[in-house]
Amino acid sequence: MSAQPPPYRDPLPLRGRTALVTGAARRAGIGHAVARRLAAYGASVYAHHHRPHDSAQPWGSDPEGPEALADDLRRYAAPEATVAHGPGDLTAPGAPARLIGEAAEALGGDGLDILVANHALSGGDGPLDAVDADMLDAHWAVNTRSVILLIQAFARLPRPEGVTGRVVMMTSGQDVRGGMPDEICYALAKGALASSVRTLATALAPRITVNAVNPGPVDTGYLTGEEHAAVAALFPGGRWAAPDDAARLVSWLTTDEAAWITGEVVNSENGFGR
Repeated sequence: MSAQPPPYRDPLPLRGRTALVTGAARRAGIGHAVARRLAAYGASVYAHHHRPHDSAQPWGSDPEGPEALADDLRRYAAPEATVAHGPGDLTAPGAPARLIGEAAEALGGDGLDILVANHALSGGDGPLDAVDADMLDAHWAVNTRSVILLIQAFARLPRPEGVTGRVVMMTSGQDVRGGMPDEICYALAKGALASSVRTLATALAPRITVNAVNPGPVDTGYLTGEEHAAVAALFPGGRWAAPDDAARLVSWLTTDEAAWITGEVVNSENGFGR
């Protein structure tokens, strides 16, 4: 049996690592919370954004803009770390590979250590009787195909000997009891990601770990009033998840402490009563 490493926790467990976080365009969102955590753990971070998507949603795009959000990340970053950001519409087949290359270059090299695929297309679908081929294709292109192509491009980057890459995808509980029958296109596309985790983890082992997180309902500003209160009441503690609740788990999965975890969909719903 090999000697066990000392069980001490490094306060900057991602020092010297580089990370791309997609869908990090809103201060109230999970993506920004993840990027902030990764920066606080010592990583250099590239925050991807696609503001036209948010602008088309009821909650709108963040009024501060990408540079202000990047400045927020810099407040938490280690002195030697880099924080960069850039736009990207990931619907085009070649866009994911371009984004991977741009992020690696912006962070000062030709490789990346961490990929958190947090972006998603929300809305624009409905129950089964209401959906059509265009809706299905739109959700597949953003929520599934672009994530797989991001992982493909990430896996093709050079990686130093002894450094294991980390991939974390985001699902939304589509494979948990009840599903999402009123958002068929979104649910099917995200459910495909959940089903792909083990296959991707096996294909990329041992160079890269691949996991997904289902954070349950997270209070990112998409519900208000009575609807917001009704969802909160379904949690044993009576409150929604905050973006940082999801970010703590996602960020931990990118550290060496999670090196033995791959091929898993981690449901972190705090007892949400579906």
